[in-house]
Amino acid sequence: MELVLFRCLIAAHIAAGATGAVAFWVPVVGRKGSVNHRKWGRIFTRAVLLTGCLAIVMSLFTLYDPMGVHPHLAGRFDVPFVRGIFGWMMLHNGILTINLAWYGWLCVTNRRNVAANRTWLNIGLQYVVMVAAVVCAWQGMKIGQLLMVAIAVVGMATGITNLLFIYGRNPSPVDWLKEHVKALVGAGISVYTAFLAFGSVRLIPSLALQPAMWAVPLVIGLTIIIYHRFRIDLQAGLNPFRLIGRRGITASD
Repeated sequence: MELVLFRCLIAAHIAAGATGAVAFWVPVVGRKGSVNHRKWGRIFTRAVLLTGCLAIVMSLFTLYDPMGVHPHLAGRFDVPFVRGIFGWMMLHNGILTINLAWYGWLCVTNRRNVAANRTWLNIGLQYVVMVAAVVCAWQGMKIGQLLMVAIAVVGMATGITNLLFIYGRNPSPVDWLKEHVKALVGAGISVYTAFLAFGSVRLIPSLALQPAMWAVPLVIGLTIIIYHRFRIDLQAGLNPFRLIGRRGITASD
């Protein structure tokens, strides 16, 4: 019964993730602020939130009974590995995905009203993802999986940078938009990483921990984020390089 329920969760997880993966590209490549941008952005956000929630439930099943819900991995990986990758790391990634999607949605909903982002849920998610990152890194070191440590760095950086914006003073008029892009593209990276990395375990287990399976979505996502951040500054009449210089001077003061 437990395995049947877990497989139902996998099916729902794949369906929600696939919806998010498809919807992701409409806001990214389409005209910003258009009806389609807003419509597909909502679809993407809801699909990703559901995907993250299902990932958390699946991770808890794995932590409880690693081989019971992953019988196809018996003889290929040991219990600590399965518990680490499909339990602790998936738990971290599920929380990170929810964090990014919710934070990105609030940024565009509240826009320049940064104080409105200081809800108990939004702030709580930042601390939860940082705690999950510490646990993921610790469990990764225990089983010698540096990938778990590397992923944990992403979660920790997400929580810290999000809090810096939430409590930051005098943000530029377009900072909220850059944060919106960062978070929702980050959620897209998470979805595609799950498909390529975790999905490959079922199809070609030997590829599951290949760096390329994790690096490809990350590189593409970072490229999209950097491009749009510079584009936003330029459209607002701001010089991105001058802004970087000013922030450096302010920080040194």
